[in-house]
Amino acid sequence: MIHQAIYNTHPNVRAIRDNEDGTVVCLDQDENVVTLDGSEVEESTRLQSIYDSNQYQRDRQYPAIADQLDMLWHSIDAGEFGDTAKQSEFYTANKAVKDANPKP
Repeated sequence: MIHQAIYNTHPNVRAIRDNEDGTVVCLDQDENVVTLDGSEVEESTRLQSIYDSNQYQRDRQYPAIADQLDMLWHSIDAGEFGDTAKQSEFYTANKAVKDANPKP
């Protein structure tokens, strides 16, 4: 991840070499050493870590809220949850709107 952060924050870096002591040497296209701004690299790494940790949320493909509520309504209306679900505020409020505005 650190290499990508370096490339993201220092576009003139063309190569990164890892040293045995854990340090890195960054080179430009002419093989000159590039001095890094460590705070930029750290911030890029931090932001990438946050982005990566939220991947699970982006991958979930739930239906739209309106579609979920419509499915819930039809399940209650069909009696899939028993008769007590038809006494809920959700059902009674929506039933009143549907009864007052029937489909043509």
